[in-house]
Formats: sequence, structure tokens, C-alpha cells
Amino acid sequence: MFRRRLTRLADRSLMRRLSPLASGTGPTIHYAGRDVLLLSSNDYLGLANHPDVIRAAIHATEQYGAGSGASRLVSGTLPPHTHLEAALATFKGTEAALLFGAGYLANIGIIPNLIGQGGLILADRLCHASLIDGCRLSRADLRIFRHRDCAHLESLLRRRRTTRPTLIITEGLFSMDGDLAPLSDLASLAERYEATLYVDDAHGTGVMGPTGRGTIEQFGLEQRIPFHMGTLSKALGSHGAYVVGSNDFIQYLINVTRPFIFTTALPPAIAAAASAAVVVIQREPERRMRLWSNRQRLFTGMQALGFQMTQTVSPILPILLGDAAIASAFADRLLTHGIYASAIRPPTVPDGTSRIRFTVTSEHTTEQIDEVLHVLDLAGRETGIL
Repeated sequence: MFRRRLTRLADRSLMRRLSPLASGTGPTIHYAGRDVLLLSSNDYLGLANHPDVIRAAIHATEQYGAGSGASRLVSGTLPPHTHLEAALATFKGTEAALLFGAGYLANIGIIPNLIGQGGLILADRLCHASLIDGCRLSRADLRIFRHRDCAHLESLLRRRRTTRPTLIITEGLFSMDGDLAPLSDLASLAERYEATLYVDDAHGTGVMGPTGRGTIEQFGLEQRIPFHMGTLSKALGSHGAYVVGSNDFIQYLINVTRPFIFTTALPPAIAAAASAAVVVIQREPERRMRLWSNRQRLFTGMQALGFQMTQTVSPILPILLGDAAIASAFADRLLTHGIYASAIRPPTVPDGTSRIRFTVTSEHTTEQIDEVLHVLDLAGRETGIL
């Protein structure tokens, strides 16, 4: 039964396989016996290998052990957890924060406690799967508005019963397209129609905003969007997720959110590493400057070569190819020439929008970016894409 299903996936170029690495993440990785350039990592600021981050993880492991033992409500909260939550709240300018084991766990846990059966959720069409699954678990009615289309969203808001509890859901920085949600307009609509706005800022934290506090800072909306979630596994170089907001909101989530209540706490090393990363982000703004410089160099080169791009304004630089088989073949060709960049296919993205999702980091060198552009030109011509 499973072999037949796998065959059907392979026939549609939707088969996925794990790629064992012989190194950690970084600008280059050791894969299949050779070094290749990695252009698929979300470690935007290179903090997964920052010496301070690594030292913090080692020290926490030596002091508190490898694991946390149980959920924090069962076996207690360790100092690395409370220290990280305080650091995140300060960094984000909120009263409090709460940690989760992953962004997926945060979204499927928080959303059902913001709205329930009888309520209405309006979600952007390109929201991450974890957001959609959180919506389904809430048992509220779910309606999808066209991507970044506030006019469509407002038409849905106008048609609902005015007293009906309503939740608007969006990513801040969309993970597969690299574009930004129109947060100012979304916040205004939420206020006008007495709805709640929930923002997933997983890819914005550390990257967007004058000080790297994220997409909400980018739009100057920190006083109008009182809570949001994000992850520790992208620009912070660690693992897990967080939500920030008021003390009352966080205490409420501690008491009702099932993925928090029933999941073993993050390992101490992970929490300590993320705390160190928060410090580095604030202490080393030059990392963000390098990231944006590298992004501009790669993006400009891709455009000059003639690739079809999304409306990206971020270090996420997708090349749209449409067909899943074409995307897979192009990724294979790139790897032949020493560039590891994954093909993104349905159901991660809608049918007909398969792509190579390039991501650049602060740690790529100018020479490496120029090598990527050379390979893109070569592989594009070899495959007939250019």
C-alpha cells in the first residue's frame, strides 16, 4: 500500500527524500562527499555557528543537563527558560513571553485559544501549514482571502455578522514568497471591524525592522499589535518558538495551551543558545547589514539573468518555475554544479507554482554569491529555463 502511494508521488515529481549531511549548517556544507554552497538555510545571520551561541549551549548543558525532564508545569522551569523569556520580552518590547517546542506547536496551540466554534477566521491564502492546522483545530469557520488582498479581506469582514468573534491571520514575512504582509492595513481593518490580528513573524524576527525586532517593528506597529509569535530556529540560529504579549495573555496561555502543557520543555542548551543569539543580534548590527548587502547582490544578479521572481523584499529569493518536475530537475542540475538549493513543490506551495527557494545569509561571501550567479546562468541555459 505504501509503496503504491510512494510511486504515485514519484510519478508527479513530488517524492521527497532526506539529504544526509556530513557537516553543520553554514554557507558551505559537506554533502555526498564534497563541499557545496548552501542556499536553502534559514540561518539568516549565521548565528547557529556563532562562538558565543555555541558556548552558551555547552555551558547550559554542563550546568543543567541535556534534557528538561518533563513539561515545565510538571517538573519545574529551569533558569535558561526564564532567562530567554525575559530576554525576548525585552527585545520585543512586551511584558512577557512564553516558549514552545516549535513554531508548529505554538500555532496549533495558540490559535484554538484565541477563537473557537462559532467564530470566524480569515487567513491569507499563503499562510504556513501550521497556521492553517491551528485554524482547523479551533473549530471556527475558516475563510481564505487572496494573498495580501486587503480589499478582499474587507469584503469578507463586511459580510459577517458584526458581533461574531473574528480572527485575522497572516505571516509577517511570507516564508515561501519572501514578501511582506500589508500589516498597517491589516491592523487598521482589525481595529475598524473589531477583529483580532494574529501575526506569525517566524522569518521576520532578527531580519526585518531597524533593530531586527521583526516585521511589526518594520511597520511601526508595536503599540497596535499587542501579541505575536515567532521562532528561534531562523535568524536566532537555535530551535523552538515563542509568543510575546501582556502578562495576562501569557498566563492565560500557560493554563490552556495544550502543546505547552503536554510537551517536554526545550532542552536547556537550546534556550541558552537562543538567549545568546538575542544578545548578538543587538550587539552586532553589522550582521544584518551584510545580510541585506548580500541579498541585494544576489537578487540583482538573478533579475539580470532573466529569472521569474516573486515580489520578494527579503533574503528569501524564490525563482518561479511552475512545474514540479522542472523544479526538481533544475535543483538537481544546480547540485551537479555545487549549489544546494531545494525545489519547493506542492503541497508546500500551490499547484503550478513550484520553485527553487534561495535564501542568502550574512555569512556568504561576495565570491560565493558571484559563484551562485555563474552556476544559475550555466544551469539555466543547460536546462532551457533561460
